[in-house]
Amino acid sequence: MDTVLDKYGILVCFVMVFLAGTSLAGPWPAPYKRYTVRPQSNPYCNAGVISFCPTGEPDNIMPEFNPGDVIEIYALKKPVWQFKFGDVLGKLNIMHDALGFKNVNTGMNYTMEWYELFQLMNCTFAHVLKNETIQWCNQGAVCIYPGIKDRLWSENGTLAKIATTTGSVFNSFSDWVLWDNRTGLFYETWTVKDKPDGNTWFQPFDCASWVIRALDEFGRLGVSFNQSINLNYTKINLYSAQPEYLGTSAEVFDKNANKTMQTFAQNIVKFYTKFQSQKKWEELAIEILEDLYDIFERNDPFFLYYNDAYWRLNLTSPIAKLTYEESPLPKPGKIDNKLYFEKHYP
Repeated sequence: MDTVLDKYGILVCFVMVFLAGTSLAGPWPAPYKRYTVRPQSNPYCNAGVISFCPTGEPDNIMPEFNPGDVIEIYALKKPVWQFKFGDVLGKLNIMHDALGFKNVNTGMNYTMEWYELFQLMNCTFAHVLKNETIQWCNQGAVCIYPGIKDRLWSENGTLAKIATTTGSVFNSFSDWVLWDNRTGLFYETWTVKDKPDGNTWFQPFDCASWVIRALDEFGRLGVSFNQSINLNYTKINLYSAQPEYLGTSAEVFDKNANKTMQTFAQNIVKFYTKFQSQKKWEELAIEILEDLYDIFERNDPFFLYYNDAYWRLNLTSPIAKLTYEESPLPKPGKIDNKLYFEKHYP
């Protein structure tokens, strides 16, 4: 039994979350690409179990505070899918991250979080349609809503005051949030590295990375954080030799593409056929576990979708691993991680 858990444990956790050549990237890790227009969601896509931001503020609306208001900033963590699994995923360090804000002058509280519009499964694996084409249901966005559900965050997670700032700084931060939300559109699940302590090929773009870059923005604006507080963030890692760039979605699935591209397209469709959710969850869980390890054992490629392009990964041991890594709170006026702040437009 221990052997089975060692082999499948990380992927069991991952499934539970789901179910409730030459690189053209330039320097590694590949910069996350920013966009100027958010595409309209395809009617085929839907949020599934939980609708996106059901009680949130209208699109592109942020609270505006008086410049002299005192604003407390809170780090919020809770187990992913707590409503369904309770603290099960929390015990495995599979956590969802958010920020809370309290206006001491007015007494108003807000929760702000970035997450998938269509649930994690849809943002990680494409749908293969009946005509053998691919449909992605992958976008992420900020949700802000009044109140902080103290018990929800503190019972099995974290509710920690990490800083105090002013209404003026918060209003400047709000401008950054709107820019980030309008340009950072696609959810990226995987952290891809060559080995656990080695080079990083791709960084995730998820709830945790949003919190990290949001706190970095506060640091850039001069906010001082309580450095005695340590915050860790969940990462789902794949390990691969240097990725091979195949082409953009348009190039790979161009009907007039050359034979090489047509072969890429066929192999990508075949790959994603393994990870479809139109099955009973028990069957899907078993198949995901088996298929991911079969990919490694057969030396088959893993096809990653990142920046609206496809990359071929040749998986290496230990294949996949869940980590819970500390990211230090930023120092005022300094940003160490500039990856998400560079405006990489198409």
